[in-house]
Amino acid sequence: MKVLKYLFVGFVFGIVLTKSEAVSWYRIYEMFQFQSFHMYGIIMVAIITGITGIQIIKRKNIKDIKGRPIEVLDKEPGSTRYWVGGLFFGLGWALVGCCPGPIFILLGAGFLPVVFVLFGALLGTFIYGLLKDKLPH
Repeated sequence: MKVLKYLFVGFVFGIVLTKSEAVSWYRIYEMFQFQSFHMYGIIMVAIITGITGIQIIKRKNIKDIKGRPIEVLDKEPGSTRYWVGGLFFGLGWALVGCCPGPIFILLGAGFLPVVFVLFGALLGTFIYGLLKDKLPH
């Protein structure tokens, strides 16, 4: 029964991303060409929502479903890994016109060539899993 809640949230998330055109290759292309504010606006709303949510959780000592306090740990110092990771993520996003969330939305909408993008994302994750102990973190 718990799975139904997650499926419902996933469907709502997919509908919102589709209706906001966040899964549109054209919108992503516009963003990387600095031709439109559309995607930057969506990203800024997500950042503001995340910051607000974390602040509410911290200040109100909100608990999780099981009644345990939610702990938000501080990030380890070091910016190189974030810059390198962001660079790879952004390059992949720009090359295929899709970030990980919309892959499944586009598959559900019937865009079958996205199977190759999903395969590449899974392969990249697998390779990272093999190399993560050898990479500087």
